Amino acid sequence: MIQTDRVKLVLRNELLRLSEPFRISGHVFEASPVTLVSLQQGHAIGRGEASGVYYTRDEPSDMLRTLESMRDRIEDGLTREDLLELLPPGGARNALDCALWELEARVAGMPAWQLAGMGKPKPLTTTFTVGADAPEVMAQKSLGYTHARAIKLKLTGDVDLDIARLQAVRAVRPDTWIGVDANQGYVPDTLQRLLPALVEAKVSLLEQPCRRGRERELDGIDRVVPIAADESILSLAELEERAQWFDVVNIKLDKCGGLTEGLLMAQRAREMGLKVMVGNMVGTSLAMAPAFLLGQFCDIVDLDGPLFLQRDRSPGVVYFDGYVDCPASVWGSPDVLL
Repeated sequence: MIQTDRVKLVLRNELLRLSEPFRISGHVFEASPVTLVSLQQGHAIGRGEASGVYYTRDEPSDMLRTLESMRDRIEDGLTREDLLELLPPGGARNALDCALWELEARVAGMPAWQLAGMGKPKPLTTTFTVGADAPEVMAQKSLGYTHARAIKLKLTGDVDLDIARLQAVRAVRPDTWIGVDANQGYVPDTLQRLLPALVEAKVSLLEQPCRRGRERELDGIDRVVPIAADESILSLAELEERAQWFDVVNIKLDKCGGLTEGLLMAQRAREMGLKVMVGNMVGTSLAMAPAFLLGQFCDIVDLDGPLFLQRDRSPGVVYFDGYVDCPASVWGSPDVLL
């Protein structure tokens, strides 16, 4: 940090209400609790938002307690490099890491993208997600994404129903890029039945078919469709351990613990010959904005979280013609002070 002023930490949790229930394999979500971190140093302020990882029981209530226990260390002045050593990957580190990025950018008088050593961010093609539902309902919802260039369908592991869902959507969106996300819902026998239907429907991505920890079930599976790791690979360390079973890694800041590690993961995945995807847990534009920077390095972008909320933050990310864009005023701009 350039300034010597002491950092002031403000923490709180919020409950984000979804517009309607959202179903994936094994779960139905009606709301999303998040932890918010605010760091003030002089006239500059940095903010971060995180949802945590529900399937590792990384809950915002625990995240808040973790960060509160670190208050003195944070307010004494903590760098992002320090944070990598002090907290494990997860939501608490993500919220604090993103707040540190924005604070550092504002203290230095440069945008966060420049601080990261990248060019000025450009709008990105994003997927628009359709939650698991009856086939005709999913087809109708996919039609509702009028300008979508890419659609991601949530599957549940009921192979016959999943195939019907896929066929219904492909029938009404014949030219759209389609990926499917099984959220750990498949085992080898059912996966073998699903794969021909994916090929027939010209599906471009199969995300997380197997359960976390059972990646060896993918041994011998014919990768007729690229397979992406989501729940199977949370962090840089797990990327090193489990990349062999996948073609793509879905990096989420809540999983890996922030933009700092997310950028490291993207670089390492490239070195390992994997394609890179950026995803999100449900969150507001404040959570999407740091991921949008990571998205500049990614082959596949899935940053539609705010669309599922009753209310987003303002200003927010912008969706148009199948793209997502993040105005400088949303996060990480040096021109916005407290």
